Amino acid sequence: MIETNLEMTDKIGYLLFKKGIIDAITLEKAITAKVHDRNKLRRNLAQILVDEFSYDHDVVFREVAILYAFRELDIDTYEIPADRLDAIRKMMEEAGEELKEIMLRHKIIPFMYDDRQRDKLIIAAIDPTDRNIPKVAFGLNAQRYEVIFIKKKDYETLIEKILPPENVYLKAIIDEDQNFIQDENKEKDLDEEELDAEINKSALINLVEGSLVEGVRKGASDIHFIPCSGHRTEIYMRIDGTLRLWHVQESTLPEAVTAVVKDRGKGMDRFEREMAQDGFIQREIDSYIIRFRVSVLPMVGTELKNKFESVVIRILDDRKVIRDLDKLGLVGIARQNFVKAISQPQGMVILTGPTGCGKSTTLVAALFQVINPEVNVLTVEDPVEYVIEGARQLKIGYKMNFEQAIRSILRHDPDIVLVGEMRDKITAETAIKLANTGHLTFSTLHTNDAPSAVARLYKMGIEPFLIAYAINLIVAQRLIRKLCAKCKKKVTSLDDAIMEAAGLNIEEWKNYENYRAVGCDDCNHTGYKGRMAIHEALYFTKELRQIIVRSGEEVDEEAIRIQAKKDGTLNLRESGLEKAKVGLTTIEEVLSSTMEE
Repeated sequence: MIETNLEMTDKIGYLLFKKGIIDAITLEKAITAKVHDRNKLRRNLAQILVDEFSYDHDVVFREVAILYAFRELDIDTYEIPADRLDAIRKMMEEAGEELKEIMLRHKIIPFMYDDRQRDKLIIAAIDPTDRNIPKVAFGLNAQRYEVIFIKKKDYETLIEKILPPENVYLKAIIDEDQNFIQDENKEKDLDEEELDAEINKSALINLVEGSLVEGVRKGASDIHFIPCSGHRTEIYMRIDGTLRLWHVQESTLPEAVTAVVKDRGKGMDRFEREMAQDGFIQREIDSYIIRFRVSVLPMVGTELKNKFESVVIRILDDRKVIRDLDKLGLVGIARQNFVKAISQPQGMVILTGPTGCGKSTTLVAALFQVINPEVNVLTVEDPVEYVIEGARQLKIGYKMNFEQAIRSILRHDPDIVLVGEMRDKITAETAIKLANTGHLTFSTLHTNDAPSAVARLYKMGIEPFLIAYAINLIVAQRLIRKLCAKCKKKVTSLDDAIMEAAGLNIEEWKNYENYRAVGCDDCNHTGYKGRMAIHEALYFTKELRQIIVRSGEEVDEEAIRIQAKKDGTLNLRESGLEKAKVGLTTIEEVLSSTMEE
């Protein structure tokens, strides 16, 4: 009876419910939202599920396309020639700014005229039911038209080829054709007036602003400004974990480039060149607010007159926040243990690993699984990396530092707490106390693997019984590069030396599909595109807790590793090799990113 009622209420909802994509409760909430939405945005149920319930756009709208018999454009199997891209670009440009803006906002592409029916325009859209499609067809003077479905990720790939985003700042540098010619024979001290003249040149401002835009568009995690002798500044971008040279600024005082970076941000003093500084930049790039964290450190120069400073800008893009645990790369027993640990009403979950290994991303994803209006979620981070909806994120500043915030947090009636990093005994003790007094607590620690995190806490001065019974799970994490899906090649024979060095059985690995990195334009000829996480998830079983409680002068890490192995835990290298077995990465990449135990 309930299914009949659902079918009568909404065909799309009924189809998604029948296929198990959504449950009955979600469907009921979405239908209620649709009723309230009727006189406002007039969205259909599929749009509401994506906008308000965070369902995957392509999964939902593929079902919509199937229901209404829309064909699908798959750009992976359909190679689009350059003349076709030019024709689409011409159509969009000649449509006029207003119509072009509608197409871009609603993600609609006038793909081609039908070869068999020359007057019929084929229009690709990420939502084939979008009310703006007839408006686009009419605006393009199409006598007849057919709508086809294109996945959102395919649309973004295609539109980037049709209308590559223009970096207006870099264009301005070319248009201005500014020259930065200095007398390199000058041996006098840094001339502040001369420096001001350099700083005030708009091309330098465009260079810095252009690097921010380019860094976001290239998916870089960091931008490095490195001063060099001879009036040179090298700008690198860290993409997929590797630094790549992006631009060399010649004939310009490095101090001027650094000063412009400081001027563009907040919290930094342009005239202070002898101490470390931290700052903040915020920009709207491609209609989205992006935050940047700036670190400035003094460097030794080749000449006494130079006052060099190294600048690193971390890009904090909230669009990279992962809310779905399935996208973290946790599989098998590691995923089971992770879900079990964060589902407990109290206790501690610790993420460990080096800087830049994705600890914060994993913790935020975990938080999104437990946040709801019925619990008070507090975070203490310095600095805050991602804005988390539904959490109260404490603001650290000169009037309230990290330690003061940690001490005060217990009086703020928390249910769930995120402590950015356990950096000393005070922080660790407070975090452990929170976990022991009925709070679910998340935090990070800098150690090489999960067992050594236990030893680190012990050396900080935390009692063994507190470590044993406060912690639910310790996850060690690394990021390894993913093979480029477009150019990776199957390996017909394995390298004996590599397999022997890694202690791997060649006969066993012949049963898997092994690939090697090749390189193409799509991956910048590296053979790898994107990164993924590998995990060692150490769940605190009864036996493991007893080993820790019995610790004497120091924790027996080897005993913990042996017990973890008995409990089914994979170490980092084993976790990485599991990814290699399914063709996501190479054995060489795993070996270079993990240590042998």
